[in-house]
Amino acid sequence: MTELTALQDTAKAIAGGALRQASVSYDELTITVARENIVEILTKLRDDPKCQFEVLIDICGVDYPERAERFDVVYHLLSPRLNQRLRVKISTDEATPVASVNDVFPAANWYEREAYDLYGIRFTGHPDLRRILTDYGFQGHPLRKDFPLTGYVEVRYDDEKKRVVYEPVKLTQEFRDFDFESPWESPSHVLPGDEKAGPKS
Repeated sequence: MTELTALQDTAKAIAGGALRQASVSYDELTITVARENIVEILTKLRDDPKCQFEVLIDICGVDYPERAERFDVVYHLLSPRLNQRLRVKISTDEATPVASVNDVFPAANWYEREAYDLYGIRFTGHPDLRRILTDYGFQGHPLRKDFPLTGYVEVRYDDEKKRVVYEPVKLTQEFRDFDFESPWESPSHVLPGDEKAGPKS
């Protein structure tokens, strides 16, 4: 039995009835679990001697606007002692909050604030859930797929007013109506590394 197979069996046993899916891609295991069990499962993955996932590398969001639960919240874990990685995924929507894992992994504090700021994913039990990357008074969540590519306002320094001013964005040509018969069009030949992304459409 390989280490990855053993990890998969252990992770499935820890998740139990909360497990929704398990898959291996690029020699890394990904498990999808029920949102309500995330704190319990991450605690067990950290404390179980067969796992020892003591490091939270990152928490990120993924937006699928066509789904009812449009967001995936993805936890990337590392076990330095066993030299293994694990990805844990849950899903949620705009209105349903996710339990904070700040008490399990203190590093989650900033990562959860990023997910809230950029996607609007809410976390219950977080000690200080406020924006972390965008400006004061920023409207919307810039990594959502339905957020406009140009944003809503632009910032510039006004020499006459001697201060920074915010103004509505004015473009002569919208990004989405861009003329693709131009030098900006992407190359038709295969670039190094493209083979990882699969066939070009």
